[in-house]
Amino acid sequence: MVSRHSLELAVPGLAVGALAGVMAGGLTLFAGQPGGATFLALPLALFGGLYGMLLGHGPFRPGTFAPAGLLWLPAFPLSRLAQESVAATGALADGVLPFLAYQAMVSLGYAIGFLWLHERLMPYWLLRVRARGHNPRADRLLAHYVRSASA
Repeated sequence: MVSRHSLELAVPGLAVGALAGVMAGGLTLFAGQPGGATFLALPLALFGGLYGMLLGHGPFRPGTFAPAGLLWLPAFPLSRLAQESVAATGALADGVLPFLAYQAMVSLGYAIGFLWLHERLMPYWLLRVRARGHNPRADRLLAHYVRSASA
């Protein structure tokens, strides 16, 4: 079972993923394409929350690209495949494997943007979590951000 401490660390990633999905939906509607991109928000938010939880459990270090890139390398194509299965926009016309390969290439660009925005939101969120109560994972993560900022 997932603890409250882990869920608190997932919030910035959830927010960044949901925001990215909603923005993609708005841009595609603005371009005159079908509005299926809003279905991208849920899987991106879930994988973004997973990133925050992994950050708090230790396998990922804040500010490093490789773990984020490795997470989003399969996560972004899977998110896009889930979106296409709910709202078919015709992107699978050439087949599933070419679609997934292209999305894997795009995923690294998404990982850069995700990591940049997440690193801007997470320290402020950790300060709020710390002010509300004791979360040892948040305290450890905040201490890492403080050490990095002072270096």
